[in-house]
Amino acid sequence: MASSVAEWLAPAATMLAALMTAANLGARVTGWGFVVFTIGSIGWIIVGLGSGQSNLVATNAFLTLVNVIGIWRWLGRQARYESVGASAEEAGHAPDLPTVLPATGIVGRTITDADGRTAGEAVEAILDCDTGTIRHLVVRFGGVGGIGEQIVALPIADIRLATDTITTPLRADQVASLPRLDARLWPRLLKEESVAAA
Repeated sequence: MASSVAEWLAPAATMLAALMTAANLGARVTGWGFVVFTIGSIGWIIVGLGSGQSNLVATNAFLTLVNVIGIWRWLGRQARYESVGASAEEAGHAPDLPTVLPATGIVGRTITDADGRTAGEAVEAILDCDTGTIRHLVVRFGGVGGIGEQIVALPIADIRLATDTITTPLRADQVASLPRLDARLWPRLLKEESVAAA
C-alpha cells in the first residue's frame, strides 16, 4: 500500500518542488519547495525499497540530505535575511526615519521613465568598492523569456530610488539606446566615467 501511494506521490512532489524552486518567488517559497522535494525523495526511497532498486534508494537518501540543507538555507537563514530587509524597508516608510531600501529589493523591480512607461527591469546593482555607493543598475528589457532581451548599464545619476519605485528621468527609448552590456565593456565604461568626472 505504502509503495503504491509513493509511486504517484514521488513524481508529483518532485515536479511540484521543481516548479516552486525554479519560480524564484522568494526565500519562503523556495524553502517550501525543498520541503516538497524532501517528500518526493522519501517517496522515491519507498519506491526503491519496494522494487529492490538500491541505486534509487541510495540516490534519494543523498538527495534527502541535500534537501535538508536547502530547507535550512531558504527557510532558516535566507528567510531571516529577507525578514530583516523587509523590516528595514517598512521602517523606511515612516516619516520621521530615513528612507531606505534593501539592496536585494532592487533586483526584479520595474524601472519606469518620466512618462510612466516601463524602461526595463533591474537585474543587478553595481557598487563602487571605494565609496560603497551604487554606480550603475544593470537593466534588461525586450525579448521573451530571456531570448532576445537586451542588457544595459544605467548610471546612478539617471536613477531615482524610492521604497516602492525606481524611476529614471530618461525616456524608455533613451534607456534602450544605451550601449549593450557585456563583460568586456565594464573597464572601458568605468574609465570613460572617471575621465568625464575629472
